[in-house]
Amino acid sequence: MKIPASGADLDFLALGALVHRLDPGVTPFRTATNFDVHVSGGEYNCAANLASCFGLSTGVATAMVDNGIGELIQRQVRAMGVRPFYKDFKHDGVRGPNMATVYSDRGQGVRPPVVFYNRANEAGAMLKPGDFDWDKIFAGGVRWVHSGGIFAALSETTSQVVVEMMEAAGRHGAIRSFDLNYRAKLWDTIGGLSKGQEMMAKIVQNVDVLIGNEEDLQKGCGIKGPDVEEKTSGKLDPANFFKMIGDAVEKFPNVKAVATTLREVHSTNRHSWSAVLWHEGKEYVAPTAELDVIDRIGGGDGFASGLIYSLLDGRAPEEALKIGWAHGALLTTFTGDVSRATLPEVEAFAKGGSARVQR
Repeated sequence: MKIPASGADLDFLALGALVHRLDPGVTPFRTATNFDVHVSGGEYNCAANLASCFGLSTGVATAMVDNGIGELIQRQVRAMGVRPFYKDFKHDGVRGPNMATVYSDRGQGVRPPVVFYNRANEAGAMLKPGDFDWDKIFAGGVRWVHSGGIFAALSETTSQVVVEMMEAAGRHGAIRSFDLNYRAKLWDTIGGLSKGQEMMAKIVQNVDVLIGNEEDLQKGCGIKGPDVEEKTSGKLDPANFFKMIGDAVEKFPNVKAVATTLREVHSTNRHSWSAVLWHEGKEYVAPTAELDVIDRIGGGDGFASGLIYSLLDGRAPEEALKIGWAHGALLTTFTGDVSRATLPEVEAFAKGGSARVQR
């Protein structure tokens, strides 16, 4: 996989929907009286992490609404150092278009986190081909682009926007990654499994790096594998994942790397954490860490961010996997969806650092 040289206008560009997540902490929403607001979105999270923790020049292409929620989100995008490319929508003062809301408590111990959404009349779902001038955005150079399956499933047009960006990125020589994130409830509203696999195939045939687990590969890409619905063991066994890679690469020979996190949940606050990477025919497995989790939201995006940074930085695949694994682990120790870590902290943990007091 030939990584574009540094010096481009943007190291990384994400395409996806921005949301705001309301977080009452360990209190269930039904009894909550206050909450924190986190700006989020799987693709944006990667751009924010890469700018804040890893010091890269990043951007996000997304929908924006001209009301107070939109202004709140824009402030946080600026604060994280991410350059915005907005398609603007005018709010009618009553019904929208809206910036989506995610409601997510953190759970505690034996009580799992509960997540639900309000994506009604979402501006992000209204994005369509032609809304972004990709050739203009790419004119100064973009090294890596990224999008994801949740955004692709928001409407009948969003997956077409992903294909449009990936094709433009290919013309301009950027590496293209995609987080499969298959969500049946979203695809069910616009054609179901068959439609989802049809659109995913159009996207993935224009992608170099895939992020996704066994279920994502099976349901999103139509790759044969174990019955994910009947899988009872939560053990961190990468064997099934690696078995599916051969079929995936045979179907999509353009794919150069596939990666995913492995997580065994013992309780809401205690997880075993690992990750795996297939890179141009070679298999890599990260160590297993025992995590004391504060907020699990964003851990997977943290992994993807560290992996992408390392590959852009020219690091070996094995080190890239460990940096992604370490950053994803650290992200679960912070509230919110984006990184509060520093690169030296990530590198120290990747090399086997401890939690002893730093004096």
